[in-house]
Amino acid sequence: MILPIYTFGQSVLRKETIAITPDYPDLKELIANMFETMYHSEGVGLAAPQIGKNIKLAVITLDPLKEEFPEYENFNGVYINPEIVEYDDSEMESMEEGCLSLPGIHEPVKRPTRIHVKYMDEDFNEHDEWVDGYLARVMQHEFDHLNGTLFIDRLAVLRKQMIRNKLTALTKGKVKCNYKIK
Repeated sequence: MILPIYTFGQSVLRKETIAITPDYPDLKELIANMFETMYHSEGVGLAAPQIGKNIKLAVITLDPLKEEFPEYENFNGVYINPEIVEYDDSEMESMEEGCLSLPGIHEPVKRPTRIHVKYMDEDFNEHDEWVDGYLARVMQHEFDHLNGTLFIDRLAVLRKQMIRNKLTALTKGKVKCNYKIK
């Protein structure tokens, strides 16, 4: 089922999320719905707050980027209770980011290219690994959502001022996109 995506101004996007356990109600169905919503919206990541859920859950697909990044063909990941343990900030990269919760806004964001993460997959198997490249960027973006942070929070003050009118329009519901929003 395709779910509506919560946009900038909705309070759930600014709340810290809570950890979940294997007995979370209808978790497999929720994960399937999140993937379907993400695919339909043409996103590469979706965090639970973006669909109104205050839980530590995110899904990522990098398959749409397989032309540019062949190593990500058929890549789909589920991240339950994820945390970034360490940032390797020896190499930083600025890259344009967008967000399904901020339709029409794309800005360059500087992030570390390598991170150490811990999370559980959809079967609650624990993972502890170093991740680099584009996946590390998407993880940082999605995991930020689980802490009430949006990519615009990482912009310089001047850049934020330049998009202020777009953000105001979003909070008033004046936005056009090809997917359901709330």
